Amino acid sequence: MALRHLGHMRSWPVLAGLALWALVPRGHAAPAPPGDSDGGRIAQVDAIRTTDHARFVDKLGELHRGAAGLSKGERWHLRFLDGWEANYEGHYPEAEAALRDVVAHADDNALATRATAMLMSNLGEQGKYAEAYAIATRAADTLPVVTDPVARFVLLANLSQMLTFAGQPKQGLKYAELMLKATPAGQSPCQAMVQKVTALEGSRQLTSRSRELLSTIDICTADRQPIFTNTMSLILVDRLLAEHKLAEALTTIRRISPAIKASQYFPHVIDLASQRARIYQQLGNTTEARRAALQTVAMGHAGDVNEALRFAYRVLYSIDKAQGHQASALDFYEHYVVQDQGYLSDANVRNAAYEAASQHFLAEKLETEGLSKQNRILRLQQAFDAKAVETGRLYIVMMSLVLLSIIFWMVRIKRSQLRFMRLSSCDGLTGIFHHQHFMSESERALRTLEKRSGDGCLVFLDLDDFKQVNDTHGHAVGDAVLKHAVTIFKGQLRKADLLGRLGGEEFGMLLMDTPRLQGALVAERIRLALAASPLVMEGVVVSYSASIGLACTDMTGYDLQRLCRASDAALYRAKRTGRNRVVLDGDGGDSATLPLPGAASTKPRMA
Repeated sequence: MALRHLGHMRSWPVLAGLALWALVPRGHAAPAPPGDSDGGRIAQVDAIRTTDHARFVDKLGELHRGAAGLSKGERWHLRFLDGWEANYEGHYPEAEAALRDVVAHADDNALATRATAMLMSNLGEQGKYAEAYAIATRAADTLPVVTDPVARFVLLANLSQMLTFAGQPKQGLKYAELMLKATPAGQSPCQAMVQKVTALEGSRQLTSRSRELLSTIDICTADRQPIFTNTMSLILVDRLLAEHKLAEALTTIRRISPAIKASQYFPHVIDLASQRARIYQQLGNTTEARRAALQTVAMGHAGDVNEALRFAYRVLYSIDKAQGHQASALDFYEHYVVQDQGYLSDANVRNAAYEAASQHFLAEKLETEGLSKQNRILRLQQAFDAKAVETGRLYIVMMSLVLLSIIFWMVRIKRSQLRFMRLSSCDGLTGIFHHQHFMSESERALRTLEKRSGDGCLVFLDLDDFKQVNDTHGHAVGDAVLKHAVTIFKGQLRKADLLGRLGGEEFGMLLMDTPRLQGALVAERIRLALAASPLVMEGVVVSYSASIGLACTDMTGYDLQRLCRASDAALYRAKRTGRNRVVLDGDGGDSATLPLPGAASTKPRMA
């Protein structure tokens, strides 16, 4: 059966989770009552979903053709399998409807728990993070009372996946360890080990020689679980790429390609092509790299945001730029920026949704506890109405304490909610606006400028050769460079100006009430300040520069999209003409010197 594309493919934990949702360990499918051959058949079909998917689809069709003879419980089990298959194919709304149906109406508590566990992952795939994490939070609270071994196993798997996906790999690892302990006797630990490896990958603890990763590949291969084996093998390739073991990475890609093509599992197919493009690019084989990258792009659909497309567009941009194809390079770069910014925005939304769900659940528990306390106090009041004045005073004191306690917790919760609202609009590393919030605030500010015919300048800034900083000094120093740069930006901007991180090492600034010449001077001061303020960290001096593109309302107008395109084009021209310079929209590309006060000995470049 043809697989539909995944609209928003996530990172490694979800790739594993897609195959793990509500999976019943082989040999532990729900037993059928004596003489119930159809129930036995459903259990057998349930058990082969990931080990022999093609046969599973055929058997599912046979069950539907004989559905008239199924009991009520068997029809709900079949409905669950329909939801699983729809989810596997990427038909998420259809899968959601089936799973909600099972959760609401199935009499089998174990089946309803499996459907609940799968539903939370389905909602995550659709970007419905608030509801997904609300379900996950409640499911974690009910975990101690789940006694069915299959339901408990499935619930632990999905909790591990969802928490790792929310940027909580330590919590995800905790549930993966519980899942290992809950693996039924005589069954392979493949599924639990996959969740453990994905949690370790989420916390950046894996290498290509990690015992957990290599042993999981061996165990899942022996257990004939191709989806899990392929997931782990792709993680291995990713680690080899990060460690620059290109020959070994290419050998692994060639070894796993037949299995991935046979599975027709879309996330693996598109990621395989993307990784092949990255490997060939680093090997210097631009022809094969371009072919693999274009193959990756061809698999995507309008609106897709995923890591595979992000890497593919970056490869295409780098190749065309190096070969002098400026127009196509710019087009690929724009697609890369969309993918990169979409990925960062999606991660911020996920994390905020998880925190909000946790706080909301805590608020509900506190509210329930508060109501319970009030009920107990009312019962005491009825029993001691005839008491003396001293008892009445004691009662008033108790009520006051309870009321103060409730108010205290409500204030704390409200403050936490406000804090999370602020965090949802800011970049987690630098503390400035993230891309989406910067754009919305800029659009609002431009409308204000337009009403009073004020001047404004939109500045796009990109740190030059930032990848070399990461490769030479590590990501910790790279993060410190970004924060150091933001500190310099703030020192050159006014309170009325807007500052945001557009993605990676690219930043945006909206200079309010600033005409073109003044905007160019501000941009040049920022460039000079960056060049004159290298980062000193643990005895290491890290120097860096920036390319800046600037567009102003006097030529481009107040439309944000036009300003963005003009600034981006100016930034690209600054990069193309040698970096470490400021370029204004509408410039012909000739260099000019702009003198600044106090900078007589420095020759800033203005293109």
